[in-house]
Amino acid sequence: MRLTATESTILLNALNATDRAQQNALLQVTTGKRVNVASDDPAAAAMQVQIADQTLAGDQFLRSISSVTGELQTADSALNSCVTALQRAITLGVQGANGTLSEQDRDALANEIQGISQQVMGIANLNYNGHFLFAGTADSQTPYVLDPNSPGGVKYQGNDQVNQIEVEQGHTVAMNLPGSQLFSATGANVFEALSDLTDALQNGTGIDTATQSVRDAFDQLTTSRVFYGSTVDQLTSDVDFLNSKKLQLAQSTNDNVGVDMNVAATNLVNADNARNAALAAAARTSNLSLLDYLGSN
Repeated sequence: MRLTATESTILLNALNATDRAQQNALLQVTTGKRVNVASDDPAAAAMQVQIADQTLAGDQFLRSISSVTGELQTADSALNSCVTALQRAITLGVQGANGTLSEQDRDALANEIQGISQQVMGIANLNYNGHFLFAGTADSQTPYVLDPNSPGGVKYQGNDQVNQIEVEQGHTVAMNLPGSQLFSATGANVFEALSDLTDALQNGTGIDTATQSVRDAFDQLTTSRVFYGSTVDQLTSDVDFLNSKKLQLAQSTNDNVGVDMNVAATNLVNADNARNAALAAAARTSNLSLLDYLGSN
């Protein structure tokens, strides 16, 4: 039987429709989404763009927090070493105040104090990933350098500002303290206190007063150091919040464009059956075989 042009068009349209249904069902099974192009559901697709933007921003915040958390923990560990060193200096000062020590004994203590001062300077100039942790925002240059005209013979080259990081939309936290607050604060300058204690031990006078200055510097450092631990705790809470939000966005994605896999699998089977049925009908009606149809496309 010969088909008319209209009947042929109807037949081809039916076959194309079953092809599209099969391809769409297969795509849904493969991607797990019912909306794979905007035309599938324009409103859902538009909403998904917003969800994707929020997810991307959240991932960026999480990467930033991870990076700065490592920096904060490194700084805190370094300051812990400094605290230990100052505790040792205080112990040496107490020992040096003992009137029974010889000048040679005090000189030995003074030499150890000088070693502690060098250790602290190394900590104060700690470089992490190409920038100095305790230079404020002027973190591209060494914050502390030797200078005989400065208190304790050490000059601070950084500034008093702090770096900020955005951890959520519109919410920033400070990620460092300047060395001027930690090591060279007014009235609690670590380098000046250690230098004075060295001189006092060598001269045999004013040791108690110099030791108290080291204690004051120690107290300033330990009080300021709390910032690092509390900031890490805050960032940990921010990470928990962002991960929770990420799960919510994933659920929103599933609700918005996700597909029930059982339904998708059933649709795929139905689409296959419909296509096969359409091909069979075409073969019977127009005396075409499946290979004839496929060969013409």
